[in-house]
Amino acid sequence: MSVVTIKNDMREKAFRICRDYLNGIWKFIAPQEMVLKQVSGGLSNFLYYCALPAGAKPKQGEPSRVLVRFYGQIHSEGALEAILTESVIFTLLSERKLGPRLYGVFPGGRLEEFIPARPLKTKELTDPEISSIIGEKMAQIHTLDVPISKEPTWLWDTLGKWMNNLNQVVKTGLNDEKEVLLSTLMSGWQLDTEMEWMRQYLEQLKSPVVFCHNDLQEGNILIREKAASREEKLVIIDFEYCSYNYRGFDVANHFCESVYDYTNDKSPKFFVNEANMPSIQQKMHFIRSYLDTMQREVGSNDAMKANLSEERLFREADCYLLASHFFWGLWSVVNAPVSTIPFGYWEYAETRFTAYFQHKKYLLNKYGAAINDDIAF
Repeated sequence: MSVVTIKNDMREKAFRICRDYLNGIWKFIAPQEMVLKQVSGGLSNFLYYCALPAGAKPKQGEPSRVLVRFYGQIHSEGALEAILTESVIFTLLSERKLGPRLYGVFPGGRLEEFIPARPLKTKELTDPEISSIIGEKMAQIHTLDVPISKEPTWLWDTLGKWMNNLNQVVKTGLNDEKEVLLSTLMSGWQLDTEMEWMRQYLEQLKSPVVFCHNDLQEGNILIREKAASREEKLVIIDFEYCSYNYRGFDVANHFCESVYDYTNDKSPKFFVNEANMPSIQQKMHFIRSYLDTMQREVGSNDAMKANLSEERLFREADCYLLASHFFWGLWSVVNAPVSTIPFGYWEYAETRFTAYFQHKKYLLNKYGAAINDDIAF
């Protein structure tokens, strides 16, 4: 965490929130004694690390350090709805010990647990023990009953919105060599037509609709420096893309992340190694951990038990790799002209769409245009 100059009024505000919501020893220290560091700041969120001074010991089990999150300016009803939804999701995951603990919600932000941890490394996603725990965590997330719309509209609505944005960008003209090159490729790919084909193809699977994280990559999984138990070893964060969605997408998307490593310091800021895609054995190790946990979670729910087949889930994940490649390829194209983040968006888009068409060919050879239930992995 980098230390930046923080105005006294922000110190007073952060301190008042910690004092009022945490109580205990926090009520007996002065604002200037509190350790305060700005962790991040931008248009959407400002995050501050707040800690007790050296020598101040918790009195009633209150935390000695926390994160205070202030939301940025809210300019639309949609942004307000997104914040409310994320707050509800954060609360539920906190109660189930699937995410950071929630210490308080206040007008304009929330008070969160500070977790001494680091994000996973890409290569750790297929570590047998870690993969098994991630499978358990994903299953627990998938069984949550979240009070938001349970219609699986997120995937196709998001892709449709991005496709409209893309078509608008192409109409207004491209002024970058990479944009022109990719525009030519996209014209040959016929993405509008391709997206509709993919929708009809994947609908055959009838993948169960569950509450999904939708972005369970290594950067969104923290591993604690010291964990009291296996359950506490990993913590899931970043719920920006959470929604009710198809189970197959969440599993497939997680498998894809083993291929893409975002630690490259040089352009295009990512590495690709297709050989790192989990093997059949590694995928089945994850799936068995997921299904064992799901079996315990659903109990006597016969309707959900019917979907707990290893072969069925493997097939769903195998086919929904298409949607993962398409989703992040289109995401990259839409962000490329507007993002200020130094990342090779055009290169990433080309990588993901190339992978999409390669996998499509593989699936059609393996399953055919009609996905039959009697085809094993």
